[in-house]
Amino acid sequence: MKTDPPHILCVNPWIHDFAAFDFWARPIGLLSLASQLRQSGAKVSFLDCTSRFHPGLPALGKILWDGRGPFLKTPIPLPEQMAAQIPEETRTFSRYGIPQELAETDLNALAQTGRPDLILVTSLMTYWASGVAETIALVKKALPGVPVVLGGIYASLCTDHAEKYSGADEVVPGPGEEILGPLVERYTGFPSDRISVSDNLDEHPFAALDLQHRIAYAPILTSRGCPFHCDYCASSFLEPRMRRRSPIHVFREIMHWHERYNVINFPFYDDALLVAAKDHAFPLMEMLIRAGHDLNFHTPNALHIREISFEAADLMFRAGFKTIRLGLETTNFGEARAHDVKVRKEEFERAIRHLKQAGFTTDQIGAYLLCGLPDQDLEDVAHSMALVRNHGILPVLAFYTPIPHTPMWKQAVAGAKFDITAHPGLTNNSLFPCVRSGREMDRISQLKNSRN
Repeated sequence: MKTDPPHILCVNPWIHDFAAFDFWARPIGLLSLASQLRQSGAKVSFLDCTSRFHPGLPALGKILWDGRGPFLKTPIPLPEQMAAQIPEETRTFSRYGIPQELAETDLNALAQTGRPDLILVTSLMTYWASGVAETIALVKKALPGVPVVLGGIYASLCTDHAEKYSGADEVVPGPGEEILGPLVERYTGFPSDRISVSDNLDEHPFAALDLQHRIAYAPILTSRGCPFHCDYCASSFLEPRMRRRSPIHVFREIMHWHERYNVINFPFYDDALLVAAKDHAFPLMEMLIRAGHDLNFHTPNALHIREISFEAADLMFRAGFKTIRLGLETTNFGEARAHDVKVRKEEFERAIRHLKQAGFTTDQIGAYLLCGLPDQDLEDVAHSMALVRNHGILPVLAFYTPIPHTPMWKQAVAGAKFDITAHPGLTNNSLFPCVRSGREMDRISQLKNSRN
């Protein structure tokens, strides 16, 4: 059995899409595994194909005040399985991330100076599947014979497709921590008991964000899983149980990235940040207030409206929250609505009142509204947008992506305008797969143009 620590290459693949922007999107799962591997003594390298700050780029990536920014864009042909159903001339498909030659240079340097024993590739959006396949093909060409293992969201939700088309030697669905030790031992001979991962999230090291070329923002995950089971969401499938970190452990992570790397922007990746807030989020916010640093916090995954008491709003404002997104979905608050009722009209109005009383302004508060659902009446969307504006906050259209293993998947397959099971890319919300008529598409264009 091998006792020398292995060298493991972690890869964040290119994005293939019709449009992409870095809305605080980092591969926190892969970087968490990387930190656990480093803690075990392994040498870890990182190839980030979506890096905005690669030193080989002609200019430093643009950084907005909140850390976000655009990816480098390279037009590419549509994948064959997509082009068969979508006229290519109607869409500009692109690779988002570093140029191919930069990725090749980095991989060739590894091949010459520190060939890895194992390559771990992550995957995020299911409809970025072709970017995963292109990345794996490049990695295998540069590092022939090194086993490639694919994990992540696409690997978990579209396992059969990934096994057939990704090019990986193995596809691993589900959370990676549970199988990390045995996986590394199987491919490298390094003893699995040297990579033991505790079920206690407080015992996990901080994600290895420092492997990036630059840390423009630090995503924070205070919990894993979600207690809700929304029809359109796969969170409960990907993380079947709810686990939390202690407030002090999260606080120490935030201070780590701020004090050592001068990070000031922190998006929360939680699906349920304010649930049971008195024992979870409130103590964290109180620590942040006492620390007195000028930091910016963001909630791109949305907050549950029912949980926004005045105490919650006041603590968020004083702690430095700058971007508030609410999981509204629709303002059809009746019991007869097509999908689950997570919030009632009076709860929505009360949350808005509390946020404004705490000091948040219109441009800081947005409410996500679902658009493009199967059999959706778009006039309900228009009505919801108007009502949200009337309450002095921003309507933020969230265009529907059909996701396997969700309650709505079968309905989406039956109602889609093309066969969305033929390729994960066909579920891309840019294609509005469940919007069937030209008249409806025209109405959506009107709604998009009237968002502000």
